[in-house]
Amino acid sequence: MSAEPAQTPWSERVVLITGGTRGIGRAIALRIAREKPRHIRLVYCMNHDAARATMADLKALGVPASTKVCDVGDESMQREVFTALQNDFGRLDIFIANAARTAFKPAATLDTRSWRRTMQLNAESFLVGSQLAAGVMRGNGGGRIIGLSSLGSRFYTPSYAALGAAKAAIENLARYLAVELAPEGINLNVVCGGFIDTESMKIIPNYEAVTAAIVSRTPARRLGRAEDLAGIVNFLCSHESDWIRGQTIIADGGISLSL
Repeated sequence: MSAEPAQTPWSERVVLITGGTRGIGRAIALRIAREKPRHIRLVYCMNHDAARATMADLKALGVPASTKVCDVGDESMQREVFTALQNDFGRLDIFIANAARTAFKPAATLDTRSWRRTMQLNAESFLVGSQLAAGVMRGNGGGRIIGLSSLGSRFYTPSYAALGAAKAAIENLARYLAVELAPEGINLNVVCGGFIDTESMKIIPNYEAVTAAIVSRTPARRLGRAEDLAGIVNFLCSHESDWIRGQTIIADGGISLSL
């Protein structure tokens, strides 16, 4: 089998996005919708209102879409998501592992239960999701897998220890998976965002002070927007990115240049 990702037109592509109804996931779904894929399936866990709103936006864009409720930290539920997708469409072309949850605690006071749950919901779910996605993609000659990370994976961020470690694991797994899946035409990369101003990030302790400090140190002089990452993810879904393999692309407005 060729190591090149399948040159499938957008009109035939089936897309799966976890955490796809809010924040970064929603922005990615709306950006990809502009390419007019065959179908976008959004996986979410709890917020039904957000799911309905995102579905309405996709419908307004004329893109077929559906939702599936899943706790990505539950392997059996993840398997059900991919089995349903296989049964419904017989293929998967793009898998975007965006769902993330954590407990915001300093490493020195982080309890093992929170640690295990954060690793399960993030690093383990990325591994399992990538394995399951690859299983479906083999049937259509390859595809794209894209993970989402953040600067907490490599730089100290207050109360971000558990998720930072999980994101670092995702970036490392991406390098291994990219090599192992390349012969099957599956291209895998990660997008690492700086501070992205979404509703879920507003639960960070001392949010106002933290964001003010971030803006003052960012060359772009603003917080990141979900759309900033969505455009990069969309590029990695395109064949213009075929020569990028197993990379973590940092998109942070330049803040990491002075850390």
